[in-house]
Amino acid sequence: MQVFGIDALIRLVSHFIFIYLAFWSLGALRIDAFFKSLHTAQIRMLITLLSIVLGFTASSFFLEIINLSKNLFLTFL
Repeated sequence: MQVFGIDALIRLVSHFIFIYLAFWSLGALRIDAFFKSLHTAQIRMLITLLSIVLGFTASSFFLEIINLSKNLFLTFL
């Protein structure tokens, strides 16, 4: 039962790290320069939602690669 808790903690930390990295990366794009400055709140929300989507997708990809590699390694043992 404790293995599931550790796995959940690793997944949670991974998702938050990748969401933060996506948010940090999207900040460098200066997306707000393409839009009028009147919609600042909407642009910030768009960047936040985009970073959640990108971060979750990247985190899921890397966690799946790790899981597949672990399963492949266990198959050969």
